Amino acid sequence: MATMDEPQKMEGAAAERLSAGAAPGQGEGVDRISVHNFCGRLAEQLVHFHAMRLRDSLFLWIGEGSAPVLGNLAVAMSSPRDSIPVSSLLFGNASDSISDSLAQRLASKTKKQIFVSYNIQNTDGSLILFVENRIKEEMATFPEKF
Repeated sequence: MATMDEPQKMEGAAAERLSAGAAPGQGEGVDRISVHNFCGRLAEQLVHFHAMRLRDSLFLWIGEGSAPVLGNLAVAMSSPRDSIPVSSLLFGNASDSISDSLAQRLASKTKKQIFVSYNIQNTDGSLILFVENRIKEEMATFPEKF
């Protein structure tokens, strides 16, 4: 029996999975978390994006500056009873519907559960449209990340 100071030796498939970075009990083909960062610029405004793909959902953080904040969070998902995805603001300012509506549109496009945190002070319509188009462009270029 191995003590706390002596690592146990693993044999066979379990050792191969661990050396390949998989957790015990996970085989090949298991969906992993995928993180993808990108940015875009509209005039003087630099926008940062952080996408985290999970098994059946996507978390998308959108923000600016060097000090990231999580000021709000919305979730949306497709519903079998309605053509418009259902959505809800989980936390943040209820009068700010940008995260909520963006999550709804992305859920409609991807058919996944989408979490969106939009953390940009500028609420200009052209910036919001730029943000949505930049996300869709990145989704088309790197579909495996979303």
